[in-house]
Parts: sequence; C-alpha cells; structure tokens
Amino acid sequence: MKARLLPGEQVLYQAKLHWITLIPFPVILLVTACVFLYLSSVAGFLVFLLLAFVAEFANYLTYNTSEFAVTDRRVLVKVGWIARRSLEVLLSKSESIRVDQGIAGRIFDYGTIVVAGTGGTPGSFAQIAAPFEFYNRVQTQIAALREETPKQ
Repeated sequence: MKARLLPGEQVLYQAKLHWITLIPFPVILLVTACVFLYLSSVAGFLVFLLLAFVAEFANYLTYNTSEFAVTDRRVLVKVGWIARRSLEVLLSKSESIRVDQGIAGRIFDYGTIVVAGTGGTPGSFAQIAAPFEFYNRVQTQIAALREETPKQ
C-alpha cells in the first residue's frame, strides 16, 4: 500500500479479506472427494483434486494481495493480483460508505463495504474482515477533515 501513497500521506487503518474467503474450495473438495471415492473413481478424484488446488491457490493469492486502507486523505482499496479492481476516493469527496452484513457475516464479523464518491459509481467489496471497524475509521477521518476545513 505504501507505493500508492501521496507525499506526506499516512495510513491510519488497514483491513484484509476475512479468512472465510478461503473456506468454499476445501469444503467443495471434501464433498466431491467423498463422492468420487464412493463411486471408486480415483482418476476423477485426482483430476478434481488438481483443479481444486489450482482454484484454491488463486483464491489464496487474492486473499493475500487484497488491501483496504484508510489514510488521512483517502480510502484505498485494491483487490486481486492478476485481475485487479481498485478504488481510491478522497475523503473530502466521499459521498457515502455502507456496510452490508448477513447472518453469517454478523456471526463471523465480515461483510461487504460499499464506497461511493461524489458523482461516482459505488464500489462494492465483499467479505471484508471487521467491516464496521473500517466504516468507523472512515467516518472518524471524514469528521476530522471537516473540523480542519475552515468555514466560510
């Protein structure tokens, strides 16, 4: 994240994807392995094992290369390694930030962050760990910037 910072800009908070993003492939692998072994298809099991490993490795790369940060000036989001989505919104131009969280998200503390700048299309980023902490940090920094700005 340091390479994308403006001169004098400081990172105040960083978030990551939640560990639960790594769960779906192992679960699918386990269920399919049981089916293939039950049907005595060792070759099918090995092919599926290879495909599941490749898919899980890609998922792991996305998990490790995704970054979410609040700086003293902006919200920065980068998701993915080869195929990358990124979003940078100046806090002074931030229109809204929203957290969407389902039942599993409430239990395991993950959710979707939706960030919108003035006049821009909202960026939606799923399965963020501790999404309300990220939300609170953004709101706190927006309030701090508004206090610093002289009123005319």
